[in-house]
Amino acid sequence: MRLNIGLLGFGTIGTGVVKIIQGYADQIEKKTGVRLVLKRIADLDITTKRDVDVSEDILTTDADELLSDDIDVVVELVGGYDFAKSMTLKAFESRKHVVTANKALIAKNGRELFEAARKNNVNYLFEASVGGSIPIIKVLQENFASDNITSIYGILNGTTNYILTRMQEGMDYDQALKLAQEKGFAEADPGFDVNGNDAAQKLAILAMITQNIEVKDDFYVEGITSITKEDISFASELGYRIKLLGIMERDNGEISLRVHPVMIPEHHPIASVNEEINAIVVHGDNVQDSLLSGRGAGQLPTATVVVGNIIDIALRKEPSFGINIFNDIPRKSIDSISSRYYLRYVTADQ
Repeated sequence: MRLNIGLLGFGTIGTGVVKIIQGYADQIEKKTGVRLVLKRIADLDITTKRDVDVSEDILTTDADELLSDDIDVVVELVGGYDFAKSMTLKAFESRKHVVTANKALIAKNGRELFEAARKNNVNYLFEASVGGSIPIIKVLQENFASDNITSIYGILNGTTNYILTRMQEGMDYDQALKLAQEKGFAEADPGFDVNGNDAAQKLAILAMITQNIEVKDDFYVEGITSITKEDISFASELGYRIKLLGIMERDNGEISLRVHPVMIPEHHPIASVNEEINAIVVHGDNVQDSLLSGRGAGQLPTATVVVGNIIDIALRKEPSFGINIFNDIPRKSIDSISSRYYLRYVTADQ
């Protein structure tokens, strides 16, 4: 089976998708019977040299060419909101499947996009939007579909986990952030990561697909900018590690969502998850606790998952729209959540 692909966005992840298709097309066809053909690449910048070679004939600055050409799957990797949303809806109306890694778009407009995909009977797959190389979306939507998921918590942002790892080794926050930027794990403006917003968008998506709810950005979010190496040191003395967690819980018919730093016992599996690695614990009535871990970012890990979604479209008998039915479940505010707290204060030694 031949699958023609239109790539919208030729940045880091887009380049990774091209690398995988070029390098593994024969292997993919042998394993699955699916031949992936890169038919068109659209980007505003098609002149900058990438570390892949593609024919100039398939490059365009006109994104609409992906919709008019003989394309089966549009891979949306431009990120952001308005343009990505517009192109996704156009693709659905053109009866083209869409694969994306755009967590921001799904977190903000998931319900509208899922309903549009269902209306046009096309696939909308977004595995790479959460957890990088971790197949968490597929596990929750398919493997655990028969279970009742009551909580999810985990490390959802690789940048903050890398910074906290370095602070655990003795660096202060500013030193660790600078190193993360030098390594390419943090942006020049790291606010979206270190303030917890990136983790919040991913948590919103996990809540959507496990609880069938529409999630707005109205839950408690706190980042790591106020954590000092003294906090890290005191936590260690008490037998804990500090991690930024996204947490979803359902209890007594209510759902709570929150993102904030947490002190985790050293013996807990997540406490030893370091560097840019992500880790997610899913609790269900039947499976109890399941831990999934892997690289939460990076060109090839993320691109591998994107290509996996493309293959999935070819092998599916029925389309996947994301969520079929939305429930109206009460939300619990942060003020009503009981928890243990760590407090640090300075006083005169007298």
